[in-house]
Amino acid sequence: MKKLNLLFIAALSMSNMMAQDITDAIRYSQDEIQGTARFRSMGGAFGALGGDMSAVSINPAGSSIFIKSHASISISNLSTKNSLNYFNGANASTDSKFDLNQTGATFVFNNLNSNSPWRKFALGAAYDKLSNFDNNWNVRGVNNNGQSIGDYFLSYAQGLRLDQISALDNESLSTAYSEINTAYGFGNQQGFLGYESYIIEPNSNDDDNTIYYSNIVGNNFDQEYTYASTGYNGKFSFNASTQYGDNLYFGLNLNSHFINYEKFTDLYETNANAGSLVKSVRFQNGLSTIGSGFSFQFGAIAKVNESLRLGLSYNSPTWYTISEETTQYLGTVRNENGSSETQIIDPFVINVYPDYKLQTPGKITGSLAYVFGDQGLISFDYSRKDHGSTKFKPTSDPYFSVQNGIMDDELKNASTYRIGGEYRVKQLSLRGGYRLEESPYKNDSFYGDLNGYSLGLGYNFGNVNLDLAYDHSQREYNQKLYTVGLTDAAFIDSTVDNVTLTLGFTL
Repeated sequence: MKKLNLLFIAALSMSNMMAQDITDAIRYSQDEIQGTARFRSMGGAFGALGGDMSAVSINPAGSSIFIKSHASISISNLSTKNSLNYFNGANASTDSKFDLNQTGATFVFNNLNSNSPWRKFALGAAYDKLSNFDNNWNVRGVNNNGQSIGDYFLSYAQGLRLDQISALDNESLSTAYSEINTAYGFGNQQGFLGYESYIIEPNSNDDDNTIYYSNIVGNNFDQEYTYASTGYNGKFSFNASTQYGDNLYFGLNLNSHFINYEKFTDLYETNANAGSLVKSVRFQNGLSTIGSGFSFQFGAIAKVNESLRLGLSYNSPTWYTISEETTQYLGTVRNENGSSETQIIDPFVINVYPDYKLQTPGKITGSLAYVFGDQGLISFDYSRKDHGSTKFKPTSDPYFSVQNGIMDDELKNASTYRIGGEYRVKQLSLRGGYRLEESPYKNDSFYGDLNGYSLGLGYNFGNVNLDLAYDHSQREYNQKLYTVGLTDAAFIDSTVDNVTLTLGFTL
């Protein structure tokens, strides 16, 4: 990445949006609470149970299940393994990290008025990590579909005036790169990169030319693509709940969300195709994203009898405000009259884009649990979320309007099923769980369902609980290299293994 002391800022007007798309919306819509070890070991099926800090993040009424004030802290080791294939070029990658994924406390206040039906109140605060964005992989293959990185730049340039994607006389490439983005936007800037690197060529050298062709031709391209991302999506929750009578519990969460995400991609493409002027291309992109948002939840739990419990909760949409910055580098080697010529466009420019809004879908969860006295329990949660309701805002923006239409067409109502059980032997608890998360896409061959199972155990020392969990999940999906032009995808079979340790104690 470029050194910060070599960078300058390109500030843009509101009309010059970066090309946010459906993959950004899906990334920030994921809300898989990582949670405590007990929560994870039972598959997250806690909507009717409560009595756990992560259960409160599913159903805010769960904090009133606590008999006494309670706090917990969880650390985890997350290991990701990817098996990849791109045009029969196979590869694999692994990544592992330790993290603090949950902490929080609930304070329980019993009502001293024995004549009141409001038996107790609970107030709490918690932090939960919702998504982990750490992912690193590399894949290489020979693209025989005839798609080249030249198609990326050609897609953006086609229809644009030549004088709006080219440098002025005696103007540096860095200055032109920045000012074209400021004046005309992201698409013109990509067209500029393609033109000034000799990847695309105008039909004529007139300023008003709008038709271009690629200097990269043929059907076979050796392509190597590297993807590296870091970051997370988390939330702070402020909880209030109450117990009414012996069997009813109600709660509310107010949630403050935050996003921190960085991504770097590198494509190296070569070809030996006859008639191709440009023989190799290296194209690098860096993205830095920060965001903040707000959501709320309300829920209820009912004890039908001593054994059967029902839960219902609603998660509102999350309303995000997101800021993004990008950097780019492009280098080409071409065969010019029998000699090898190199063109480097390394602007040392950070493109700072206007904030945009994202509304992620809401979710409703229904829960059922059966408690076998002191011996154990079994619990089931069902959630449903309409991913097609995801919106970029302002919806009046023409580009966002198109993207919102795409999401409405390609995304669907998706269900999540979770089941978990616990068996107690004196102070020792043995646990297990399973979960299935349906793909948010109507075409689930593009982005498959997630399947996961979990195991765990816990020991109650009296006022202190120590819990350990292992959970495993797997999902297959296709990762497009770019959203326009070079849209061929790498197939990824991703498995995630997580070990979580939680210390809980009565306050």
